[in-house]
Amino acid sequence: MTYVIAQPCVDVLDRSCVDECPVDCIYEGSRALYIHPDECIDCGACEPVCPVEAIYYEDDLPEEFGPYLADNAVFFATPLPGREQALGSPGGADDIGPLGVDTPLVAGLPSADPGKETG
Repeated sequence: MTYVIAQPCVDVLDRSCVDECPVDCIYEGSRALYIHPDECIDCGACEPVCPVEAIYYEDDLPEEFGPYLADNAVFFATPLPGREQALGSPGGADDIGPLGVDTPLVAGLPSADPGKETG
């Protein structure tokens, strides 16, 4: 089981959850944050600090955000545009920094800022 970051985070990137995470398992894409499913220890520290209520325990994920469960895994297990190989499990986001790439699901969403183009 793991926590999942869903659509309300897209184009927000508040990072309160990153600051709260004791195991550094929340990685930054270009438009969204992603929780590594193998590195997450299910402590729940990230969920209450999210200002847009985008973080859910896997079993509590609302149906409309169901695709984000697999999407979070795709971010780590699949080569994405601009990244030749899958990220895998690097063991912490802090050393890597922002990755500047998103999954096709997130990249394909309309921008929260209508004047800004998306991936």
